[in-house]
Amino acid sequence: MNESNPIDDDENLEGDEELDEDEDVDFDDDDDDDDDQDDDLDDDDDGQVEAAQETQHSDRRRRGRSRRRERSIEPPDEQSRRALEFVDEVIENMQLRCAVHLREPKDPDSRDIRLEVTGQDAARIIGKRGQVLGALQFLANRALNRPGEERRYVTVDAEGYRSRRDNSLAAMAKRLGKQAVNDGKIITFEPMPPRDRRLVHLALAKFDGVITKSEGEGEDRRVQIIPVRRSGA
Repeated sequence: MNESNPIDDDENLEGDEELDEDEDVDFDDDDDDDDDQDDDLDDDDDGQVEAAQETQHSDRRRRGRSRRRERSIEPPDEQSRRALEFVDEVIENMQLRCAVHLREPKDPDSRDIRLEVTGQDAARIIGKRGQVLGALQFLANRALNRPGEERRYVTVDAEGYRSRRDNSLAAMAKRLGKQAVNDGKIITFEPMPPRDRRLVHLALAKFDGVITKSEGEGEDRRVQIIPVRRSGA
């Protein structure tokens, strides 16, 4: 059965002809430092600790100035309002010093609902490797999409973490796509959640010389980047 639900959209992008050599790739999240930015520093050198903390504070202030340039919007429909209220209620029940904002979709034609959490405790919403943020997004989608209503995909970000990570994953997928073409070998990622697989598929959808598809079941499902020989090449 093909996966067509946008929440778990992991549709294979079909192509012409597959080659048969295989190489495994482990996606090492480039933004781990963002996950752990509020962890205690263990360095015994007080001067180095203070310098590191000041650098973190400076980075957060700089990112904060950039974020303020992105406008919050009022909910344009009932589903957007419910999604915003649900995440806001979860944040309030967690007693975190954060605010939840509704943002404009990055694609003007998209019906996705884009939320962002900001504030002093936003790092706690991200969690280790984005696990808390991912769980919050999952719950928001389950709470929003009721039987008989239009299915809408909710994305929940925190202090720009997801955007930076998405950009990093897409850039890596394109680098590996080029490597697959140059080496003539299939490149296989380590198992990924549905959202990350979808990002890889989308990043390479128009990448010349490769197709992508998913293999495996459940938590072992992974993306393959497959070089192809185009007709007439």
